[in-house]
Amino acid sequence: MAPSLPSMMRAVVQTAPGTASVESVPIPKVEYGSALVKLEASLVHSNLSPIFKADLDYFKLPYPAVPGSFGIGRVAAVGPDATALREGDFVIVSAFIHSRDDPSVNIIRGVLAGPTPASQHLYKTFARNGFFAEYVTAPLETIFRLDEARLFGSPEAGGLGYIPGELVVFPANVICYAAMRGISLQPGERVVITPATGHYSAAAVDVAAALGARVIAASRNAAGLAKLKETYPGVVDTVQLTGDVKTDGAALSAFGPVDAVVDVSPPAATGAPNFAAALSSLRDGGRVTLVGGRGDETLPIPYLKAMMSSLTIKGSYMYAREDVEACIRLAEAGLLKFGKRAGHVVHAVYTLDDFQEAMDRAVETAGPGSIIYIKP
Repeated sequence: MAPSLPSMMRAVVQTAPGTASVESVPIPKVEYGSALVKLEASLVHSNLSPIFKADLDYFKLPYPAVPGSFGIGRVAAVGPDATALREGDFVIVSAFIHSRDDPSVNIIRGVLAGPTPASQHLYKTFARNGFFAEYVTAPLETIFRLDEARLFGSPEAGGLGYIPGELVVFPANVICYAAMRGISLQPGERVVITPATGHYSAAAVDVAAALGARVIAASRNAAGLAKLKETYPGVVDTVQLTGDVKTDGAALSAFGPVDAVVDVSPPAATGAPNFAAALSSLRDGGRVTLVGGRGDETLPIPYLKAMMSSLTIKGSYMYAREDVEACIRLAEAGLLKFGKRAGHVVHAVYTLDDFQEAMDRAVETAGPGSIIYIKP
């Protein structure tokens, strides 16, 4: 560890579901294959409260653990085997970690420790420290360098003028990008995104627009849809869903043949008819990607429709390293937009001491482009 670094840091330490406090803890050691990042912003999304409380058993972590699932900051120290990262680099840190000797074992720090002894072991040894902290250590392969001058520099100097906290939505972009890459979404294709007004689904609209697709955003939220259409005029069309499959399917089909459907339905949408309506709008040879969290035991997929129309239906879980790198390139090119360019609003910035208030506020302000983050 670099000699200029302190030996202790402040972090939110969770000892049980829904129970945590800010404590002074040792800064994680930098070893082979890792780097230490001083965090500038840590994501607080609207789904974090049920995760923190472990409302579902699979959200329980090997406590004690530091919560938080994504961060952006500056490299403070690197392991002796680092060949690309340097101290001072501005980076994003992914929470999605694969076991190095068995890639089928994976975890999401701050969210999922996995159901197997192997994944639990990986979490305990590699990811117990999450992002609600001043510093975080991470495997080198989960750290991605950013063009600081381009992303955060002034427009007069050729920059895009973002602030670091505006990029905390980035993990949702990458998850949706990976899903769209999985079905080979092409520029000019027409894609239905449903629903389209939540944290992840609005990010899907941002990504589809960046890829040059023609977007049909489908949701019950009229205000959220209006905001998306205002943000992407001429790119995004909208359909306010009624809950009637035939009516909604006809409305989605009215814009022309639909090439693809991206379903980002959350667990709360289990059993909802939006997916069936979107499916009914697909042209022959259409593709579907499932990237949400619905709990349906079966999906409303008409067998004959899928067979006779030669539909492709594919699930997509998280992302690969190349997906992160591709999204960074889209962002640095100015195609994948953040902040005001994407209609995003930073509602509040909190300190570590106010982490509980931050989670509550994230629930209150949930919606397309809503940003809450912690600046440690």
